[in-house]
Amino acid sequence: MNTLRMVSLQSGSNGNSYFVESGNIRLLIDAGITASRTVERLTSLGIDIASIQGILISHAHSDHISGAGVLHRRYKIPVWLTPGAYQQAGDSRNLAKKLGKLQEPHLFHAGESLQFDGVTIETISTPHDALDSVCFVFDDGVVRLGIITDLGCRFLGLGEIVETLDAILLESNYDEKMLETSTYPEELKQRIRSNIGHLSNIESAGLIQKHGKKLRWVCLGHLSENNNTPEKTLDTHRKIIGNHLDIFIASRYQCTELPVLYH
Repeated sequence: MNTLRMVSLQSGSNGNSYFVESGNIRLLIDAGITASRTVERLTSLGIDIASIQGILISHAHSDHISGAGVLHRRYKIPVWLTPGAYQQAGDSRNLAKKLGKLQEPHLFHAGESLQFDGVTIETISTPHDALDSVCFVFDDGVVRLGIITDLGCRFLGLGEIVETLDAILLESNYDEKMLETSTYPEELKQRIRSNIGHLSNIESAGLIQKHGKKLRWVCLGHLSENNNTPEKTLDTHRKIIGNHLDIFIASRYQCTELPVLYH
């Protein structure tokens, strides 16, 4: 029986990294936590860091790339990223932690599909405020899994993508009332709410309610530490979606294992 497995190693502005396994393929999506923490969390799952065949970068914000360079150099793990992300990560004016020197980075353009031993990874351009930002859909020929965060907004075509998925990790960044009454500067509030920021709980839930008829489970990730809580996120989604669908919350502080997709 074939399976597609995913584990969130950590999800949030304090660092994002996801492990995906299908057949002989083992990959990390983003590496925004330290290399030592990445190794520690993989080891706790029974996964040897030496078995990781690649790191796919969604964009060059530090909470998605800060550990990638060390993992690449220390463990010889190849890195895949867009030209824009590579440019931004190496820009001396960029305040994000740098990738550092990469040996032969694998560059791809948003919209291209990557092939890994029978697994197709679709790369989808997003309007987030980072150069050449993308999200990913894994397709092993039967099961489709989306890792869809840092979107900016519910962009054109996103609903149609969600309709094809069997499972999804989707950002649900903020509670609208908590953000409105927070101590954040108004400029930062506007950035978060804008079309280049993040999805709110209501926006995320509405997307799933309208387009998630095929989904077996949903994992909500990239929750704000200051403008959201797991309880508010789950409550909002239950009110909009109902109770028929398994919903999980990706932790900001530890691994979150998701149900294996069998076929």
